[in-house]
Amino acid sequence: MHAIEKILANGFGLPEVHTGQIANSRVDLAGINDLYLQSVYSFREMDGARVAVPENVYVFLDHYAPASSIQQAQNHKEFRAFCREQGIEGLIDTHEGVCHQVVADKGLATPGKIIVITDSHTTTHGAFGAFGTGVGATDMATILRTGKLWFKVPEIMKITLEGIPKKGVYAKDVILHIIGELGADYGIYRAVEFTGSYVDNLSVSERMCLCNMTTEMGAQTAYIQPDQITFDHLEKVGATDYTVYTTDDDFEYWAEHTYDVATMEPQVAVPFSVDNVEDITPNLGTKVQQAYLGTCTGGRIEDLAVAAKILGGKKIHPDTRLLIVPASQQVLLQAIELGYMTTLVEANATFVTPGCASCLGTHQGLLASGEVCITSSNRNFPGRMGHTAGKIYLASPAAVAASALEGKIADPRRYL
Repeated sequence: MHAIEKILANGFGLPEVHTGQIANSRVDLAGINDLYLQSVYSFREMDGARVAVPENVYVFLDHYAPASSIQQAQNHKEFRAFCREQGIEGLIDTHEGVCHQVVADKGLATPGKIIVITDSHTTTHGAFGAFGTGVGATDMATILRTGKLWFKVPEIMKITLEGIPKKGVYAKDVILHIIGELGADYGIYRAVEFTGSYVDNLSVSERMCLCNMTTEMGAQTAYIQPDQITFDHLEKVGATDYTVYTTDDDFEYWAEHTYDVATMEPQVAVPFSVDNVEDITPNLGTKVQQAYLGTCTGGRIEDLAVAAKILGGKKIHPDTRLLIVPASQQVLLQAIELGYMTTLVEANATFVTPGCASCLGTHQGLLASGEVCITSSNRNFPGRMGHTAGKIYLASPAAVAASALEGKIADPRRYL
């Protein structure tokens, strides 16, 4: 069996599982973000009186952080009341940040854990050897009611990444290149394992970026085998209780793909699809009105560090606004301590509350008709960040910072 299958087998309470098998599984962490108040309503419609395992439930007020409409404020009010009523101590309020980063910061994402959140990018937690997947409101209500949910054992593909990347090529470029080649529907209800010498040398932050973006190829979950880099992170955040599973030598993958990252250039996903990926070079010079650095894909301290390196002692272009949204309160505090925030504010960047902000097009930095944004986030669909006639280019944090400096899509390599 694959390590992913062993995690599910443990959740199912079975000695082994096979591809396509469906069974009810224990859920170790159930997370509800503030888009999904319907989860609470559905729980009550199912005659739910008490949440089955309240200590495993977390409520994240991150997408509307802070509330920018009366309805959003009402949602938050009802969530807070639900947590008090049900004895849910895991209320992550509007100051703490994006659910996925908070889970990592608090040491809640650990090897072997089954993590289910009402957010499609829960695949992020495969970076820690966990099984992470997103669900909708009714499935989450089922978890609240029973502590369990059904899963189908997915087909599993292996993506091997070898080589040493060129200057200016980051995990975001690598995963965009892969999605561009394989397509947005290639991984639907499948699992993706990343391996190879490139992955072996990646930081936790970059591993999270790789796993996060597998959602954009339809994946149910992602996985990186825990190693010393993983264990060092877990020790740092105080996580000690976990189980590491390994894949059997005779396991047969559904598909295998190998890439040499040394041949890759900085990438951009151009409007209006994440798999519409090109090298950055033919897009250089495209004017941008907004540059956006943040989200669960590209708002960690390493991302702010590279932006500070590029923008230190400079000013962003007068025709461009740079929005910086730290992925969590912890990232914000680190940025303050290390001086990155001062550097970026002096460059005329606008800092926004840790959270999702305009990534999902609800508030804090929306696009007007005809405006162009280059962003470290994960989606570029029409209307994703505001007006449907706005254009979104996905790129690495370094490319975002360089573009803010020049007021147009720019190659970050000249600044590194």
